This record gives sequence, structure tokens and C-alpha cells, in this order.
Amino acid sequence: MIRSFLTVSTGTLASRLLGFARDSLIAALLGTGAVADAFLAAFQLVNVVRRLLSEGALNAALIPAWLRIRDRDGAAAAAAFAGCVLGTVSAALVVISIGIALAMPLIIMVIAPGFVGSSTLDLAVNNARQMLPYLAFAGPVTVLMGLLNAQGRFALTAFSPLLFNIALIAAIAALLRWHADATFAAWMLAATVGIAGLLQLLMLLSQRSARLATPLRVSFDREMRTFFAKAIPGMIASSGPQWLMVAGAIIASATPSAVSWLYFANRLIELPLGIVGVAMGTVLVPELTRAVGSGDRDAVAHAESRALELATGLALPATLGLIVLAEPIVRLLFEHGAFGAQDSAATAQALMWLALGLPAHVLIKALSPAFYARSDTMTPLLATARGFVVTVVMAVLLGHVFGATGIAASIAVGAWSSALSLLRKGTAAFGFSIDASARTRLPRIVLAAIAMGALLWLTTGLVPAGAHGFIHFVALGVQIAAGIAVYGLLLQILGAASWREAVNALKRPG
Repeated sequence: MIRSFLTVSTGTLASRLLGFARDSLIAALLGTGAVADAFLAAFQLVNVVRRLLSEGALNAALIPAWLRIRDRDGAAAAAAFAGCVLGTVSAALVVISIGIALAMPLIIMVIAPGFVGSSTLDLAVNNARQMLPYLAFAGPVTVLMGLLNAQGRFALTAFSPLLFNIALIAAIAALLRWHADATFAAWMLAATVGIAGLLQLLMLLSQRSARLATPLRVSFDREMRTFFAKAIPGMIASSGPQWLMVAGAIIASATPSAVSWLYFANRLIELPLGIVGVAMGTVLVPELTRAVGSGDRDAVAHAESRALELATGLALPATLGLIVLAEPIVRLLFEHGAFGAQDSAATAQALMWLALGLPAHVLIKALSPAFYARSDTMTPLLATARGFVVTVVMAVLLGHVFGATGIAASIAVGAWSSALSLLRKGTAAFGFSIDASARTRLPRIVLAAIAMGALLWLTTGLVPAGAHGFIHFVALGVQIAAGIAVYGLLLQILGAASWREAVNALKRPG
């Protein structure tokens, strides 16, 4: 499993790093304020749809169904099923896109009520409508990616999202060069979102994956209705972190610049969440589906144990690192152009609180595949809904007192509410199987992460408070590299990981 996990996480890392470059350029181009808040509110809506469909979400229903049909009825039947899913999803999303375009003013009022009565509302509506073509392209892209994942072919699906960020970065670079007006720049960026989706679809259609879904047709027969009845709850549940951010943005829209601060802080959370969480959702679903289907309890326990070790081993040090190094990281990435020192301080405060919810988000990604493999998509959905409600209630209470920081804390609490609910439900329904090796390694992983966090805290003075440019980059890079090196060494010394075994696993035939 480690080979597939590394492939997906490497592709996701590359995409997230390009995403940081993109957002750093957006911050320099738009700064914070009405135009930036409007664009980012619209972009956040598209990001929810993007995560709703992609990054392992549709795997929750498509992969188990496709594998069952292939094993039971053969490859031709599986291809016919996939062709029906591809055609139906594509047609439905075109109709949905038109409906959303017509209802966009109402949708923006719901997700950003603080915009009502200001010009920001019209800006957000126009930006969101410009981005809508992406929705029509995202559906078929996701189905084709899911079919590749079902066969254990993760490389193309892991790296194809790079096109999305490459297209946006090229557009931003051109707008910065032309010194474009902020309103016009936001409009052009919004139009580029749809173009980026088209590029991704064309790349996948050029591959052999398109032949896995033939013949192409549209149907809402009983088989499709059953599929969508399972797919829709799973898709909503898989994009839980984005729904919690939407809940926070709803409350934050009443505070000037708060939407922007939360957005940029959340972008830093999405780096480790993407590396670990997306890989979990992409690799674990087919792995667990095969193990559960064959009744192999040892294989189920092995997959769940290794997933929990990987999740803890990557998410916990990332959480501590983001908390300790919040301000220097934010200053390095975003404090350019229209994004000032006050924005950095506010974004860093929000980041520290959002980071407390990162282990919960990753835990959800590690636990949910156990439900999806058993064709249960409703339990993760209910857990996501619980977290959403908790986030809204707490954000209303804390947001008025502490602003963006209080809303960030509410999102973290909502994430933990969802994770604990999922853990409790899974334990009661079928019990999560953790083997003896995981019970030994997990405490050692936690100890190594805490030691790394303490080292980072003791060396916080390495990055001078007023440092900028190359000196800031080098000092922060040295600090992070030292933390990673110490953490890796402690994992080896404590017996929590064997790097030789990991390398040998990568060398084995897939």
C-alpha cells in the first residue's frame, strides 16, 4: 500500500505547492478587502464542488460498485456501468450548472450573508458565474479518475490536478505583468477556472481510461438511482473539511477581510490534509473493499492499522509545526504586494486554531473508507452534518467576540465532533481492527512528534521577527529541515518506523 500512497501523496503535494504559489500571487494581486472577499467566497464555492466530486470523494461509491460488477459480471458489464455513470453525471452537471447560475444571487446570500446590501455581493455573483463551467467538466474528470484508481493506477489521477493550478498561475502572472485593475483581474481569474477544468478533461480523454466507460449513455434507471443514492451522501461526507470552512465563511462574511484571512490560513491546512487525507481516501477505499469483500479480517486489520499509523505519523508533526511556525510561514508565503503585516498577523492567528482540527480531519479520512468499503455512505454524511452544525453554533457565539480567530477555533471543534462521532459509530457497528504492531508504534509516533514540536518551539528565534526575502526563506527552511530530520531520527531510534523496510516495500513489484 505504501507505493500507491506515496504516488498519490506526491502528486497531491505537487498540486498543493502550486496552490501555494497560486494563492501567494492572488494575495499580491487582490490583497484583502471587498474584491478579494468576493472572489475568494466564489472560489471557495467552486472548491467545495471540486472536493465534492474529486480528490477521492466519488471513489466512495464508484469504486466498490465498479469492482463488484467487474468481479461478478465481467469487464464488459463494468465498462457499460461506467459509461452510464459517466454520461449521466455529465448530463446532470450541465443542467445543475444552469440552475445554479440562475440561483447564484440567492446562493451567495446564503454562503456570505454579510455581503448583502453591498457591492461585494454583485462582485461575488459575477465571479461565481464565471467559474461555473468548471462544474460541468469536473464531473466526467472525476469518473475517469475513479476508474483508474479502481485498477490501482494512481499516477495519472494524482498528477492531473496540476493543470488546474498551472492555468491559474499563468493567468495571474499575466495580470500582474499588465498591472490589471483588481475587479477586472478577479473576473479574468474566474473565467480561467473553467478553462483549467477543460484542460484536465482533455488530458484524461486522451488516455486509455476513456475506453473503460463505454458505451456512453444517460440513464436514470434503478441501477443508477441506487448508485446515486449511495454516491451523493459519500461525496458530501468526503468534502467535510470544505463544508466546515463554508460554515465558517458564512459567519465570517459579516467581518471585513475575515473571509480572506480564513481562506489563506486554510490553504496551509490543506497541504498536509491533502497529502495524507486525499491519499487515504484514494488508496484505502479499493484496498478495504477487496479485503471486506473477501472476508479477510487480517487484511482489513492490516490496512486500517497502516492507515492510522501513516495518518498519525504525518498529521501530528504537521499540526505542531503549523502552530509553532504559523506567523513566519504566513509572512513568507503571503506578505507581498497588497497583503500587509496586519493581514499576516490575523491569518497566523486563524491558522494556529485551524491547525488544532487537522488531526481530526485526517482521522476522518482514515476512518471513512471502512464505511465506504461496506457500502455505508450515510454514516459519514451524518458525522459531517454533526460537525457542520457544531461549527455554525460555535462560530455564531465565538465569531462576534473573537472574530476570525473564534471562527477558526469553531471549525476545529466541528472537525473533532465529526471524527469522534465516526469513531463511536464504527466501533459500535463493526469495530475498527488495530493490530499489535500499531498499538506498539502509535505511542512512539506521538512521542517523536511532541519532541519535534518542542525543538521547533525552542528555535523560534531563528527566524527574526522582521526578516523578509531570502534571509527569511533560508532561516525558516533550516528550522523546518532540522525538525523533519530530528523527527525521522526519533522514529527510527524509538522503533516506530524502519526506513529500510519502507524502501524495500517501494522496491517490491506492485
